[in-house]
Amino acid sequence: MLPKSFDPELSPGAHNAVHTCLRIQQSERVTLITDLASQEIAAALAHQLDALGCQWNAFRLEDHAPRPLTNMPPAVLEDMEQSQVSLFAVVAQQGELHSRMQMTDVVNRRRMRHAHMVNIEKRIMLQGMRADFHKVDALSIAVRNIAAAARQIRCKTPNGTDIIADMHPSYKWLKTSGIISTNKWGNLPGGECFTTPGEINGVFVIDGVVGDYLCAKYGDLRDTPLTVRVEKNRLVSAESANQELRDEFWAYCHTDENSNRVGEFAIGTNLALTDVIGNILQDEKIPGCHIAFGNPYGAHTGADWFSATHIDVVGRQFDIWADGRLIMRDGHFLIEH
Repeated sequence: MLPKSFDPELSPGAHNAVHTCLRIQQSERVTLITDLASQEIAAALAHQLDALGCQWNAFRLEDHAPRPLTNMPPAVLEDMEQSQVSLFAVVAQQGELHSRMQMTDVVNRRRMRHAHMVNIEKRIMLQGMRADFHKVDALSIAVRNIAAAARQIRCKTPNGTDIIADMHPSYKWLKTSGIISTNKWGNLPGGECFTTPGEINGVFVIDGVVGDYLCAKYGDLRDTPLTVRVEKNRLVSAESANQELRDEFWAYCHTDENSNRVGEFAIGTNLALTDVIGNILQDEKIPGCHIAFGNPYGAHTGADWFSATHIDVVGRQFDIWADGRLIMRDGHFLIEH
């Protein structure tokens, strides 16, 4: 089902995924999920699984259901019920978030180690997936410790972002550094610490990227940024010279009663990354701040509300203060790790 050959330049990133990030053992069972667009990358991952000698099954989504998916194919979910580890290397299509939530529901319930590689592409395998994830993990631990102790975090950029995030004392901070455990599935490439904020107020200039399927459509927003205002954790305005982007983003953030609510406040920690490439999977890991409207991943953060949507927004060149302490200047960390 998977290609018999692949670009050997994909191998270092695939090796990192299987051996460093997921630490798959020969005795474990693995479910590998991919699609037509990502099957070469899946072939590189499968080559690492073969070399390890573990048992694994692969599923190409188009072989099991029409795209975009309404639900995750039962065969995929049934196989995951037998596995300890799963990898999801797929290019997302509009309206498929529900199917991915069905998959991560299995991951959460069974406490699987799961690599979420939504919209993975060759550039990411050659950049973010080649990071030294042990160093990224050490930095992520330091950032999480500072952030978890803070009552308030402020983020500013030269282009006009100025947000103040008041932390919720009952919500947890988590790290998804690329070193994936049973406590929390993680995106690959990894490199962020996040929580659900208590309340955010201010202006966020999205001169990086927006998430979900809008990312592939609009890419890098450096030349046509989207400026949003948040009051008491709710999106209250959005403006851009690109009216189509503005309208589509606004509609997405009004899908349900909590789609316009900030569900995630995060700090990127992947030291291999220096600038936006136009792909949310990697760009949200750039050292800086990003937020997301919608689902707060309450099973992990402790937030007691829900949304069926989740869309990240990323900016550039952040200064960040935790309780008045400057921990990042112009996108560079100022802390020991």
